[in-house]
Amino acid sequence: MPTARRRHVITETDEVRRALDAAAKRWPEDRDRRAKLVLRLLSEGYRALGETAGEVAAERRVALRRTSGVLTGVYGPGYLEEVRQDWPA
Repeated sequence: MPTARRRHVITETDEVRRALDAAAKRWPEDRDRRAKLVLRLLSEGYRALGETAGEVAAERRVALRRTSGVLTGVYGPGYLEEVRQDWPA
């Protein structure tokens, strides 16, 4: 079908074949349409990346809130200067 959009070619390597075979089990209605399975895998992968990024960011925010201020007062005034006195010149 004519299109002005870019096209991509994918060689069915062993790894790609395994992914398509697994996709055919997940979406049996498309098991005989490998191109459709490629699109489904791409869509699922994109969705997973977005979820992963969001989950990582949320976990980091939770960790920051949980640890915020835990070291307050541990290092008093002049601490850094004292430590640096032991450093070689």
